[in-house]
Amino acid sequence: MFEKVLVANRGEIAVRVMAACEELGIETVAVYSDADRNAGHVDYADEAYNVGPAPASDSYLDQEEIIDVAERAGTDAIHPGYGFLAENAEFARKVEATDDVTWVGPPSDAMETLGEKTKARTVMQEAGVPVVPGTTEPVDDPDQVRDLGEEFGYPIAIKAEGGGGGRGMKIVRSEAEVEDALESAQREGEAYFGNDSVYVEKYLEAPKHIEVQVLADEHRNVRHLGERDCSLQRRHQKVIEEAPSPALDADLRAEIGEAARQGVREAGYTNAGTVEFLVEDGEFYFMEVNTRIQVEHTVSEEVTGIDIVRWQLRVAAGEELAFSQDDVEIDGHSIEYRINAEDPANDFAPTPGPLETYKPPTSIGVRLDHAVAQGDEIGGDYDSMIAKLIVTGEDREHCLARSKRALDHFDVEGVHTTIPFHRLMLDDETFVAGEHTTKYLDQELDDDELDRAVDRWGSEAASADGDQTSTDEIAVEVDGKRFDVVIEDGLPRAPNGGATSDGSAGGSSGSGNPNVAAAGAITAEMQGTILSVEVEEGDEVAQGDVVCVLEAMKMENDVVASTSGTVDAVPIAAGDSVDMGDTLVTLE
Repeated sequence: MFEKVLVANRGEIAVRVMAACEELGIETVAVYSDADRNAGHVDYADEAYNVGPAPASDSYLDQEEIIDVAERAGTDAIHPGYGFLAENAEFARKVEATDDVTWVGPPSDAMETLGEKTKARTVMQEAGVPVVPGTTEPVDDPDQVRDLGEEFGYPIAIKAEGGGGGRGMKIVRSEAEVEDALESAQREGEAYFGNDSVYVEKYLEAPKHIEVQVLADEHRNVRHLGERDCSLQRRHQKVIEEAPSPALDADLRAEIGEAARQGVREAGYTNAGTVEFLVEDGEFYFMEVNTRIQVEHTVSEEVTGIDIVRWQLRVAAGEELAFSQDDVEIDGHSIEYRINAEDPANDFAPTPGPLETYKPPTSIGVRLDHAVAQGDEIGGDYDSMIAKLIVTGEDREHCLARSKRALDHFDVEGVHTTIPFHRLMLDDETFVAGEHTTKYLDQELDDDELDRAVDRWGSEAASADGDQTSTDEIAVEVDGKRFDVVIEDGLPRAPNGGATSDGSAGGSSGSGNPNVAAAGAITAEMQGTILSVEVEEGDEVAQGDVVCVLEAMKMENDVVASTSGTVDAVPIAAGDSVDMGDTLVTLE
């Protein structure tokens, strides 16, 4: 077994890997960016090394620096977690070529084969696994895409070869949308995965998203740990995942599990991975392989009792899987809720800020994977996840009841979160019945319901100057009984800005504040990076036109004009970092 492992990641997954290492008696090494100096994973590790500034491209994605740290720290293995370099075959190959350092993951050749979607489709077809109709070669010309649209019939999906989690995927519903969608998918593929190659496949309108967890060792043993249902998605991003799926019967469950085993065996795959399928009208189609641990691996662990991360390390050390396929039993039901710093009432826009209150639930049936504490700052440099709440019960009904209790006791203030959305889902007839598809949230959920859920269960977000918004809660006692009292206009506070120009106490009036936007300005609603600028000085724009694309917390956001006008100034360029409130475009 290894003596020291470097975890090339951050946040809750870094802590999760370190916990498995700790149980195996392995020392751990963390890497961190300037933005993560005080992060939870840094505190958890035995050693920690700075690998660069906040942008991931200059730190967590710096392959040479991470390998250099591994050598300097005397580690004998690197675990990539998920995201960042986890599915980068080039990085895996560099680790494999490094003396005395083992890659905790599948071989780089298998990653390359299955990580690029067109190659994976070919492998699965040869293994007899059904695939969605589409291309097995990359496409790079709009005319090619239009031809495929005619062949398959619209809608079609343009998907980044290195993509995942909905990033780098664009849905095209007509010939007129092809050019913009192709360019956007290529841009996201390059930005997120360093690969602008894309392919095209038929887009299924209302499928279930089912994935099968697999483990394979170097001794030709392949096991699957049952399936997970990841159908509840918004903009192709998973928000709630569960195991087992409420939509599969015993025959389909056995068939899809065996297809996953056969496919990865034929690819010469080892270590942990996930084979993803779309299921519609009782038929299943291969979609992709994720050559890494998944965010939602937790629910498979809960219902099988198998520690997947622990087995990743043991397999990488050359051990043989100690259980047969018949030994794998599904016991109970488990659901994972992604607790993100996002505002469900504002199209799930990221809301970075301080965790002024952070009191997660505890007690029976509750697992929490996180790397934060009260007082921590949820920054805008990385994804918006705060924690993963995993609830397990005897069956799905019991699990849903426990989930209500757990979410009711999850108290977060300082940032908006997805907790109100999750609580809404637990009262949603379609979700509770297990009849939701991947399109349910985007096409059928009423925005007014989300607004009401946030009003009822939402967190208080911090204001731009760091003060609380307009309410405060205090505890008072009357005849010995405690009451929690909400003061709508807030408690009196000490002045924030010192003396004003006329000598009175108080904050700035705004007239001299450099952050106040000029009249006609379109401003950034969040911190992020400009991916593209769609207008230039002198252009005429109409209300609703996209003026630029802003990436924040790994999400691509279209910034649109709220009114019509002529572009007067564009003080930004692609690649620029902007803060909330910065002027992006000025109209006259």
